[in-house]
Amino acid sequence: MTTLLNLIAAIALLVWGTHIVRTGVLRVYGAGLRQVLRRSMNGQATAFLAGLGVTGLLQSSTATALLTSSFVAQGLLTTAAALAVMLGADVGTAVMVQVLSLNLKWLAPLAITVGVVVYLSRRNERAGQIGRIILGFGVMILALQLISAATAPLAHGAGVKTLFAQISGDVLLDVVIGAVFSVLCYSSLAVVLLVATLAGSAVLPAHVAIPLVLGANLGSGILAMLTTWRSEAVTRRVPLGNFVFKAAGVVLALALLPFASPWLKQLDMNPGDLVVAFHLGFNIALALVFMHFTGRVADLTEKWLPDGRSSENGAQPRYLDPLALGTPALA
Repeated sequence: MTTLLNLIAAIALLVWGTHIVRTGVLRVYGAGLRQVLRRSMNGQATAFLAGLGVTGLLQSSTATALLTSSFVAQGLLTTAAALAVMLGADVGTAVMVQVLSLNLKWLAPLAITVGVVVYLSRRNERAGQIGRIILGFGVMILALQLISAATAPLAHGAGVKTLFAQISGDVLLDVVIGAVFSVLCYSSLAVVLLVATLAGSAVLPAHVAIPLVLGANLGSGILAMLTTWRSEAVTRRVPLGNFVFKAAGVVLALALLPFASPWLKQLDMNPGDLVVAFHLGFNIALALVFMHFTGRVADLTEKWLPDGRSSENGAQPRYLDPLALGTPALA
């Protein structure tokens, strides 16, 4: 029971670490990131790189989706360009998973110590918020170490092996579990890191971990749609289009998985590293395949979600961005 509680606490700490980094980056660099995204409408390659870079800082493709959706609603970015940004955002999240999965044990105590000292001593200044970001990275790395330590006893538990054996035969169920967990954690990055850690600890076999990762990718698309559910139709186009890409990619991956499984088994890789590499490869493939379809999917979303905005109401706020009210500097 204690081991399970430690695992749950470590997962919560990982989710909290991603939240600290995301909110800290938005507070310090939010306005600059919005300018980067605004300038990305010159071409698909520029938009892709902007999404990759911004999401690498934010640690969340959902946050990037909210920013790009607000630009589309304001007429500052086309839906097609915003979808290219989101393809880059998904690769950016996968790259950060790759970075955080490295052996960074030495960095956690250093980042936490520096982050706490800087934040407490300069709390009301820009430097204090940067310290908060450093602290968040340290918390994430520490949480991954705690997850690894907590799962070590589970790898030898007969009950745990029996539990995962029940879901190992149903790929679709694994995808659904990954998607639901991603929505509940509000972070696909945290879920993929968790799955990779469990696979590296021999708690999850690779053939279960990979569908869970596909589900986490699908869940991030669902999360963006849920976050903008009550927004105007024009704002919901980008999350919808991004979800279409993710859903199509997951379907294609599931169809090809039986053919790829023998090749994956031949790779001499740690299961945890294999999961991380698969996540990165999936998102790169997604970008390469669907980059040329951003215009068509944008047209579909505009048809599915026509702009029904009424004439401007003078009594309503005209210049506040509803999606950024949680961060006044952005709103």
